[in-house]
Amino acid sequence: MAEFDHILYEVQDGRARITLNRPEKLNALSLALQAELAEALWEADNNREVHCVIIKGAGKAFSAGYDLTGADGNVPVSRVQAADGAYRGGRSIDDDAWQLERSQRFRMAIFDMHKPVIAQVHGYCLAGGTDVALLCDMIIAADDATFGFPPARDLGALPNNMWLYNVGPQWAKRLTLTGDTITGAEAQQIGLILKAVPADLLTREVEGLAARMAHIDPDLLSANKRIINMGLELMGARTLQRLAAENDVRGHNTRAAAEFRRSVKENGLKATLSNRDAKFGDGRARVQGPELRDAEGRLLPPDG
Repeated sequence: MAEFDHILYEVQDGRARITLNRPEKLNALSLALQAELAEALWEADNNREVHCVIIKGAGKAFSAGYDLTGADGNVPVSRVQAADGAYRGGRSIDDDAWQLERSQRFRMAIFDMHKPVIAQVHGYCLAGGTDVALLCDMIIAADDATFGFPPARDLGALPNNMWLYNVGPQWAKRLTLTGDTITGAEAQQIGLILKAVPADLLTREVEGLAARMAHIDPDLLSANKRIINMGLELMGARTLQRLAAENDVRGHNTRAAAEFRRSVKENGLKATLSNRDAKFGDGRARVQGPELRDAEGRLLPPDG
């Protein structure tokens, strides 16, 4: 079997395991990685031996978000794409929307495929990492994992948005309006994920659930997944994803996003991100109890 460049793919015991495999970049989601992820998902959906899919990350994180460096972004739209053709870039508003929708189609394979998908989350699950995880049917995370969307502070809006359907409008707003993060244990408390477990039991928990689904006829798994997803569609979930890409174009045209791009050009990406996030202290929200903070913006213990 031909191997992928940016993910690992294996089929065993009724499940397909897809591992995001850029550990040196905390599995930042390049366009090439997303294209391979979609290809692997449809391969698993087509394979009669596969009952469910597990998506996880290599190294220290599930995914720290989209690759903002532009690495591995040259993915031809078709095999007849000409090297000297006059193709879309990101020059116009419509170009930006088109590019966002293109990458979104790769991720929507998770939602659209017939077989259930489990996200196995450890470490960082930030920005684009949450776009992937929240499209999965179930998320099981380490209790010390970190969930959030910090780029909402200045870079744009969320190009996928399933937060509303998992946690309701108030927590969706609380977390995406500030870019603050919560732990895996807190994510379970608000319903963002199915379950949080100790990190050393994460693989065992996910594999145990996959083993139970391996006893079920994959066609029946499909029927039960799809009726729930159709219910989500009737509540507008799939349409909202398309609108999220359009809305991100609006976010890209704000003064904050223009300042972000200027700062990256003048100071570099690392310094820009550091300066942005420094204003937010530890960048955390608290699910239970008051958010008391010290002078640097770090959360204090609930008892003060």
